[in-house]
Amino acid sequence: MIQRRSVAIIGTGNVGTAAAYAMFNQRTVSEIILVDLDRERAQGEAMDLMHGQLLVGNVTVRAGSYEDLAETQVVVVTAGVGQSSASESRLELLNRNTEVFRDIIGKLDQYAPDAILIIATNPVDILTYVSQKLSSRPSQRIFGTGTLLDTARFRALIGDYYDVDPQSVHAYILGEHGDSEVPIWSQANIGGKPIRNSVVMNRHFKREVMESIFDDAKNAAYNIIEKKGYTNSAIGVVIARIVKAILEDEKSVIPISVYWDGEYGIEDVCMSLQCVVGNEGVVNRILPELDKKEIEGLRNSGRVLKENLQSIDI
Repeated sequence: MIQRRSVAIIGTGNVGTAAAYAMFNQRTVSEIILVDLDRERAQGEAMDLMHGQLLVGNVTVRAGSYEDLAETQVVVVTAGVGQSSASESRLELLNRNTEVFRDIIGKLDQYAPDAILIIATNPVDILTYVSQKLSSRPSQRIFGTGTLLDTARFRALIGDYYDVDPQSVHAYILGEHGDSEVPIWSQANIGGKPIRNSVVMNRHFKREVMESIFDDAKNAAYNIIEKKGYTNSAIGVVIARIVKAILEDEKSVIPISVYWDGEYGIEDVCMSLQCVVGNEGVVNRILPELDKKEIEGLRNSGRVLKENLQSIDI
């Protein structure tokens, strides 16, 4: 008997619906359960997707509640509150989202205690840390989308510069999913050939060009938000990619936000690291040999995130 692959999405805003759309089209799941405080919105999104079932295949999408999640293998959390006014500080917003997550994680521990949780709500590193502190499930079964999207943008831009398929580019952005994130140039390569200070496919490594590529990857969300008001499509694909790695027990290496416990001298914070992802969640971690600048960059990321965590009431 083929196991039913059931995934739940908490929150049917722009990111939640994009994730559902990506998983629906990729057919890596059997069932998608949409949970939202606005049940009619969840029902509408489910109905809209189900009308394409003929062209996709046997993937069921339905609105549900926390009580329906006992058999789900993966739960994706995209819910959260936005800024209530221009005068509300980032810290006030963080504390309000912490209270939202206190309710969400409590219900997930009650009704879906065995599911792997993927946190996608921003600031993702902070809320991954909050979720781990609030939940009773093992930390390797709670992680955030982290810098996978940043890494995807990074590889696409590098691939464009070298005129090569981004899937043949091996390069990572680690640390905070945010302004302090770190490009790992020391390990970047195309087809096994290092990029840094090399000539690859007749293209020279030009430091100013590479810095511009990293800046474009880091600032992409700001540019997209300025043009369309929000980002959702690519993060939806990112979520679908992580879900696939879990359900198919791929043991793929993916940069996701996890709890650091001394790696590179960093501890008690969640941010991105290269992790092996399978059906038990994070099954291993990869610690490449980084240069001093990269390690200091990651330590700075840790300091930035800890400063935000200090004033949050968890």
